[in-house]
Amino acid sequence: MKILAYAGSNSLSSINKQLVTYATTLLPEVGVHDFEILDLNDFEMPLFSVDKEKELGNPEPAMRFMNKIEECDALIISLAEHNGTYTVAYKNLFDWASRINPHVFQDKAIIYLSTSPGPGGAQSVLAAAVNSAPFFKGHVKGSLSVPLFNDNFDAETGKLKNNELNEELLDLLRSLKA
Repeated sequence: MKILAYAGSNSLSSINKQLVTYATTLLPEVGVHDFEILDLNDFEMPLFSVDKEKELGNPEPAMRFMNKIEECDALIISLAEHNGTYTVAYKNLFDWASRINPHVFQDKAIIYLSTSPGPGGAQSVLAAAVNSAPFFKGHVKGSLSVPLFNDNFDAETGKLKNNELNEELLDLLRSLKA
C-alpha cells in the first residue's frame, strides 16, 4: 500500500505540514511503509481561470499532481483554513486538477486532518472537504481536527503530545488497511 500525504498549505512553517508529516511517521506502526509527502510549493501555477486554461492547456504541475494521486492507494491530507475555507494555494491546485479529471481523488481512500492555533481546529474547512470528497471520487475513511495546535503538538519532537488525539489518529491510520 502506498500513501500520498500533503498539507493544503504553501506556508514554509505550516502547522498542517507538521501534522501530516507526523501522521506519516506513525504509518509503520499500522503496517504501511511506502509513503510520500508532497509540498504544495512544488505545484505552483497561475490562478485558474477558463482564459488561462485556454492559453496554457493542462499545466505540467497539475499533471504531476494528478499522476501522484493515480500512483497511490490512499491519501492523508491536512488542511489549513484561511477565513473558514481552503487556502488559495490548495484551491488553485485542486481547480487545475479537476479540469484534468473531475474525479480528482480517483476512487482513493482519504483521511482528512486539520489543525489551527485556535480552539476551532480548522473544522470549517475540514467539514467542507469531507462533504465534497465523494463528488470528486474520494472515499473518506475519517477525519480529525486538532485544536490548539501549540498546546497539543510538541514542535521540538514533532509529535502530538495529546494522547487522546494521538490514539484517534492511529485509529484513522489503521482504517486505511481495513
